[in-house]
Amino acid sequence: MAPKTAWEGWYTDPFDRHEARWFSAGTPSRLVRDGAEESYDPPPNEPFRHQPEPIQQAQPSDGNDVLRADAAEEGIFDQEKTARAVFDIWDIYGPRR
Repeated sequence: MAPKTAWEGWYTDPFDRHEARWFSAGTPSRLVRDGAEESYDPPPNEPFRHQPEPIQQAQPSDGNDVLRADAAEEGIFDQEKTARAVFDIWDIYGPRR
């Protein structure tokens, strides 16, 4: 089955290798998605197993869920937790002896 329209965006993977595949100008690309994980997998040189179906994206919000940096509430930033996280990362990825 060949593309008949100028598909653009995320569609179900017509090759059934991944949950979704990005289409650009009607052509399947190598950009794929499984859950929230995006990766690359070149489209195989084989016919579609099914017709790609568009995947509905979450609609952008009106911004009411965004917290402005200059209007941050007290207590959101915890300096102690942040410092501990930095030291934890250092313990994991710091220089090896």
